[in-house]
Amino acid sequence: MNESYRTVAGRGEDRFEVRGSEFLGYVSPAETVEEAEAFIEEIEAVHAEATHNVPAYRIRAQPLREYSSDDNEPSGSAGKPALNVLQQEELENVVAVVTRYYGGTKLGVGGLARAYARGVKVAIADAGTTEQQPHERFEIHVEYDDSGTVRGILESAQVEFDATYDASVSFSVRVPVADASDLRDRLRSATSGRVSFN
Repeated sequence: MNESYRTVAGRGEDRFEVRGSEFLGYVSPAETVEEAEAFIEEIEAVHAEATHNVPAYRIRAQPLREYSSDDNEPSGSAGKPALNVLQQEELENVVAVVTRYYGGTKLGVGGLARAYARGVKVAIADAGTTEQQPHERFEIHVEYDDSGTVRGILESAQVEFDATYDASVSFSVRVPVADASDLRDRLRSATSGRVSFN
């Protein structure tokens, strides 16, 4: 799972109507199943009055985790078409939700499938796509005396990080998988082994 992959460049959303029903498509990057499920819950909370909130996601894991739900639409008419778009676009670490407000006219299974697929497509178009390198997250713990050295190395490596200053100093980092081992070696060397990771 070290090769690069396609995902959405950020959050995206768009809306359209089909025979009186309003559809709202949403997508977001998500690196874990937990992040994907949190996004689904967020959209469901915003649209608690909606007739349906249909989720789908693809998360890079061993093996790849794929999920979709019809959310009480006829079987196979909503979740699968939404997931199919993510598969056809070869997007990973992505979550989509298509919200429907029923407008009084039934669309039939084929009409629903087209509308839910379109909901994902328009949201992806709004977000745009990007190539990503797989990332790893870990914590670095050091005493105050070494914190400046560690911060300097993280900044020079252009690594994403958050620092927490308590009794000792913790850095929460997100680093490309390909660079993680070298970074840990550099930090151990620069602090004479006084750094710990978890």
